[in-house]
Amino acid sequence: MTRLPDDYFTRLYARSSDPWSFETRWYESRKRALTVAMLPRERFRQAFEPGCSIGSLTEVLAPRCDRLVATDVVESALEATRARLDRAGHTNTSVERWALGDPWPEATFDLIVLSEVCYYVEPDDLERVLDDAVAHLDADGVVLAVHWRHPVADYFTTGDEVHDTLRRHVGLTRTARYEDEDVLIETFGPASAPHRSVARREGLVE
Repeated sequence: MTRLPDDYFTRLYARSSDPWSFETRWYESRKRALTVAMLPRERFRQAFEPGCSIGSLTEVLAPRCDRLVATDVVESALEATRARLDRAGHTNTSVERWALGDPWPEATFDLIVLSEVCYYVEPDDLERVLDDAVAHLDADGVVLAVHWRHPVADYFTTGDEVHDTLRRHVGLTRTARYEDEDVLIETFGPASAPHRSVARREGLVE
């Protein structure tokens, strides 16, 4: 598996405890609100969030999940996430060291959040990552993908290219999309299962 090396991220956190300014930029606050607004269900049984960083999104996801597994490769980021969740009183979250390309947990999930992580993986290997995600997605599961659209020299690919790969994957069907100049946010379900909209599940339409 070819991905950005762990020490790439270690160096970022050595320079700043919040390398992407999750806590200070309105862009990031707005993106979190858009991200959780795209969730098609009020609550999820078990969620998986690779690349949680300092836990800004994790803290928002936790109240929507019975169980949440959040991961990163930098110990200082994991410590920040654990401290944040402790302060908020979220005891339903496991924070672990893990990266895309590592063996997946034995569990399956009804929510997998791929937020700002897929362009850290070489394009051919991203197909394998998505194969693993589909294999660990429940029949009623949701993949929520969020990626920056502008080129970044260090990354293997762009957000648009990541989402093109997601849309082409035979195991996934896109169910919703938000797009602006800066960010793409999409949800996907298993291609093998029928999709029902929020309104249909709530009986608002037949």
